Amino acid sequence: MIRASVKVKVNDVFAQATKHWKYVAPILTYPKNETAYHLLVKRLDQLLDIVGENEKHPLIGLVDVLSNLIAAYEDSHVQSSNRNQGMSALKYLIELHHLNQADLPEIGSQGVVSEVLRGKRKLNLRQLQLLAKRFNVSVSTFLDEDTESNA
Repeated sequence: MIRASVKVKVNDVFAQATKHWKYVAPILTYPKNETAYHLLVKRLDQLLDIVGENEKHPLIGLVDVLSNLIAAYEDSHVQSSNRNQGMSALKYLIELHHLNQADLPEIGSQGVVSEVLRGKRKLNLRQLQLLAKRFNVSVSTFLDEDTESNA
């Protein structure tokens, strides 16, 4: 009896997903080229404008999914350089510790974390110090080569 009830609920979920999939699918597609990548970044920016700082917003999960799609594309297509070594270190530590954006209150809300990880926003000194303390590393770990030379 319980299995039949669960099966019905799962089928209802998929029925709803199917009904709306033609609207959602274009947003949830891994970018296959730079144009699609920039469109996905634009969509995430629009979504962040809607969600704002509200981490309980119904679309906050979509922020995570789009951020992950963008990060995956960047990891495989964007050349790494010393200009990005601080962000690479942060991304590495996030992955190493199995964290997600919501696990980084040192930076701010999920929206702020997303913007930082995409390079749309820089970390401030307070954030750098809190991250350094959390991960037990030097603040300079999160600084880029061009940031250090300008400091």
